[in-house]
Amino acid sequence: MRTEICDAIRDKRLLEFYYEGGNRIVEPHCYGITTAGNEGLRANQIKGFSRSSGYTIKMFDLTKVIQINILEETFNSPHKLYKRGDKGMSKIYCEL
Repeated sequence: MRTEICDAIRDKRLLEFYYEGGNRIVEPHCYGITTAGNEGLRANQIKGFSRSSGYTIKMFDLTKVIQINILEETFNSPHKLYKRGDKGMSKIYCEL
């Protein structure tokens, strides 16, 4: 799955997956290993279920994700809050 997620980040393609209670659609920004040691995805959620009652850039623990689908739809640019070299990651596989 690493290659597919990195391809989606490189091509700025949206991802859809089920995570903690509902389907979500996100703009993927950074993929790697979090400082907690989990496989993680920093992404801007733009649609779908949200427990935090809003959409923004957040870290998703990929051990909690069910079936990632790469969508044909693309996005234009990184979220204004995203910073390269994500400090929430101990190892980065790929990023915008």
